[in-house]
Amino acid sequence: MKEIIENDRLWNLLHEPEGPLVPYLDSFATRLDEQGFKRHLIGRQIRAVAYFSKWLQKKAITINFLNEAHVSSFFKAHALKSAVKSGEKAAVNRFMDFLCQLEVVRKSTAPEKLTPIQQAVKTYAHYLREERELSEKSIIKYSPVIERFLFERFGNEPLDFASICAQDVIGFIKREALRQSSSVAKSATTALRSFLCYLRYRGAIYSNLAAAVPKVPNWSMSGIPRAIAPEHIQAVLAHCPRDTSIGKRDYAILMLLVHLGLRAGEIVSLTLDSINWESGSIRVVGKGHKIASLPLPSEVGEAIVQYLQNGRPASHDRALFLRDHAPIRGLGGEATIGTIVNTALTRAKIVTLHRGAHQFRHALAVKLLKQGATLNEIGSLLRHQHPKTTGIYAKVDFTSLRPLSLPWPGGAA
Repeated sequence: MKEIIENDRLWNLLHEPEGPLVPYLDSFATRLDEQGFKRHLIGRQIRAVAYFSKWLQKKAITINFLNEAHVSSFFKAHALKSAVKSGEKAAVNRFMDFLCQLEVVRKSTAPEKLTPIQQAVKTYAHYLREERELSEKSIIKYSPVIERFLFERFGNEPLDFASICAQDVIGFIKREALRQSSSVAKSATTALRSFLCYLRYRGAIYSNLAAAVPKVPNWSMSGIPRAIAPEHIQAVLAHCPRDTSIGKRDYAILMLLVHLGLRAGEIVSLTLDSINWESGSIRVVGKGHKIASLPLPSEVGEAIVQYLQNGRPASHDRALFLRDHAPIRGLGGEATIGTIVNTALTRAKIVTLHRGAHQFRHALAVKLLKQGATLNEIGSLLRHQHPKTTGIYAKVDFTSLRPLSLPWPGGAA
């Protein structure tokens, strides 16, 4: 099938499509257009769905009986292996999702096959979510730890929680401490204590095994903040290509990191409604869903305006920063900001000891401290929940600390 592009419609094929999916092709093409797909990509996806529709017709499968299993059968068909190219499976799956949203096709309700360990972790996660009201971030952090613990203890054997003893708990944490950083191992102790308390709450164990979880040393004040150097910040900003839509977006994100020290997750969660242009402020949703209103520096505001007016793709999505490629939607997650930062460092040919976005947050704190800001003022801007979190930055103010140091024995007076 050769694709013919006409000006009066989003797609057209050399031969009229056949089968039960034809009535939905135009609305599907409109949806793809709204998501930011280019015209030639819309045509490719319509062509893939047309293949699928013709196959359904040959198999006498009507829209009323269509399900996800038919998609698998379609792509397994021997005659289609040479005709169906990569990317077309994603197109057909995207079309099936579209039909599910229209409630033309129902999502598969086949029960998920889980191992006993996976089922136990799923039940525990449900408890954390519904009864303890923990955040999804915490549940995602805890679940893999518990899955590892149960697998190391039981393997593929039936789960017998009553047989868990203190030695099992201590041994697991010791192994975690050997293969993980101290902070990650400390997080594992929190997860395991929570799970053991949950088992006791359920009556699956009777001993207070949570008390057997050993502590992992993790001196929070032992290191120097990992701040990117001021000259590196200038180089990163200078090398950001502000003549492209992606460059305008990335520059605005970098400016938020440099001047406001926002966390990666806070940037991802920004929407068009987060900025109050009249008051010159920006609304930030921080840790624990705490909301703060921060002053928006003029240079940061200008960078965002440039992106909104000349770089942001047209979209109904309210996220402030969008993907540049279809489907057009908000940035995927915190890791996306880290990728943008690492790309910017590579582009500026800068090698730093640490990667990621948080080094800009540290740099802002160090800069403010050297300019005379108090730790309380810095903690307020960075929205630290505890003063000790800000206290680590006192260690970088060597000029103020030097007079407090004792002379070295035997050294010069």
